[in-house]
Amino acid sequence: MNPSPSSTTPSSTTPSSTTASSTIPLSAAAPAAPAKGGRYARLPLLAGRSFIPLGLFARLPLAMLTVGALTLVTAVSGSYAVGGAAAGAVGIGSALGAPVLGALADRLGQRPVLLVSAVFNTVAVTALILAAYLVPGSRELAAALPVLAAAFVAGASCPQVGPLARVRWMALSSGPAGGRPGDLDTALSYESTADELTFVLGPALVGVLASLVAPWLPLALAAALTLTLVPAFAVHPTHRAVPLTPARSSAAAGAARDQRQALPAGQRAAAFAAVALPVLAMVCMGTFFGATQTSLSSFAGSFGTAELAGLLYAVMGLSSAAAALSVAYWPSRFCVRGRWLACAALMTGLAALLLLPSTALPMILVLLVLGLPVGPLMVTVFAIGGQVAPAGKLGTVMTALASGIVAGTAVGSSIAGQLAQNLGYSAAFLVPVGAAAALFLLGAAAAVVLRRQAERRRPAASPAASA
Repeated sequence: MNPSPSSTTPSSTTPSSTTASSTIPLSAAAPAAPAKGGRYARLPLLAGRSFIPLGLFARLPLAMLTVGALTLVTAVSGSYAVGGAAAGAVGIGSALGAPVLGALADRLGQRPVLLVSAVFNTVAVTALILAAYLVPGSRELAAALPVLAAAFVAGASCPQVGPLARVRWMALSSGPAGGRPGDLDTALSYESTADELTFVLGPALVGVLASLVAPWLPLALAAALTLTLVPAFAVHPTHRAVPLTPARSSAAAGAARDQRQALPAGQRAAAFAAVALPVLAMVCMGTFFGATQTSLSSFAGSFGTAELAGLLYAVMGLSSAAAALSVAYWPSRFCVRGRWLACAALMTGLAALLLLPSTALPMILVLLVLGLPVGPLMVTVFAIGGQVAPAGKLGTVMTALASGIVAGTAVGSSIAGQLAQNLGYSAAFLVPVGAAAALFLLGAAAAVVLRRQAERRRPAASPAASA
């Protein structure tokens, strides 16, 4: 049985974590767990009390950016098409820029990458606000190209606080002084809950500020938060726990390439699939999110109460966040492969219930139970991503997983929007059902790949164990 991340450190992160623990006195920051307080009381001991609120609120601008761009550009241009294109440009920029920022963080360290991206993103968001008001004739897509370009750059440069926080937790929880069974699952459960809360709070905050004050205020607030909180997160001492990936000489790079090419084709394909399957799963997860939100807008709009769609979606987000917290208490013998399959199967069955309600109250009940497998599935896929990430590429893989959600959200919103427009909300709800089913199929494929990887490692580990 493949070990759960809660019971063993992911093999791909063990060397780097050992390096970090040999240079950083983590034991000073990780005293013994208190007798009371439960597993989540361990987190401030591992990372420090200030890390949790910093990591929570520093990711809020990302949650506000897409909806903020949609709200501002639509309000100023008077065109839903231009506003939607601006939101799409933010999403595409984030999906493309996140892995680049992750790779740079692996090579250069999180602190300089986060500091530079915080400043650059603040400038880009400011440029987006100015372009929305100053570009003439922005009601037409062709005339709005400067606005769309600013939105793309704002998305591409947005600091990836959530994925890089997960990288820090993986390093902190795997050290010999700080690592205990359950620490990694606890940290990843908290991170998924933090993502859920910010992506519920962010759009709600945008709606309140834009309607009560001005449509530019949400983006201005996001820029201010980025400029203040992201640098504080960047310089937090936990960044020292994450080792750098040293730059390789051309000879070393050539030797590594020859070594990879010397592997059998099946092993190379399996190594690629081990990373690609979690990324594709996050694309499906984003498709589920985007399609559900768009379908709920059409559902609520059929009663003339489209503004309730956000509140309906928040019901699923809150139950998902609560369920994600529970993963820390799941038994370690429930391995990540089994968790993926079980959660995806339950999610598929519950998503089919979206086709049944015709009024708001039954839909609230469906969304409440539908969120229960969503949070644990996100925790599980992120845990598998950390387990299969190549050495020195943890930041790249974590940001690729996060960007998969962003890209999938855009895909799901687009497909469900077309179906809702032409065939009604019932047809649109078929998209999240299909996304959940795809998650189950990807989980089945991942189970095969992970089991074969474990079987290949076991014989190699046996001689060392017997010695």
